[in-house]
Parts: sequence; C-alpha cells; structure tokens
Amino acid sequence: MQYVYILRSQSEPGRHYVGTTHDLGARLARHNSGLVSHTAKYGPWQIQTYLGFDDRERALAFEKYLKSASGRAFSRKRL
Repeated sequence: MQYVYILRSQSEPGRHYVGTTHDLGARLARHNSGLVSHTAKYGPWQIQTYLGFDDRERALAFEKYLKSASGRAFSRKRL
C-alpha cells in the first residue's frame, strides 16, 4: 500500500506538506525529528489527510497533482 499524505505544521498552521510513503508512521516520525530538510524548520507536523493506493504509480501521479496549482485548490476545498 502506498500512501499520499498531507501534513499540517502545528507551529505554523498555514504551512502544508504533501508526500508519499509506504510507512506513514515512520515517515511522520522522520518529519517530526527534523530529518527531512523541507519540513525541518516548521515542525512539529500532524497528519491532516492521507489516502491509500494499491498502485505506486497512481499514488505518485496523485501526489504530483496535489502539488500543482489546481491540486492545491482542490485539497484546500475538499481535503
């Protein structure tokens, strides 16, 4: 199972991060421990939304969509 997740910063609630992983708990721990350079200075993070995919390619395509302008608008409105 591959997960697409959206994290929200607890220190700056307006900050979000979108990513994919096969182990959601371990990935959140890496974000919160400062091991991910893109999220280190805005931690701690909490999971806002996650979706599971059986197909890794579909998960990566959805992650790419969420990082686009229309995907960000979709996630703000629907997720």
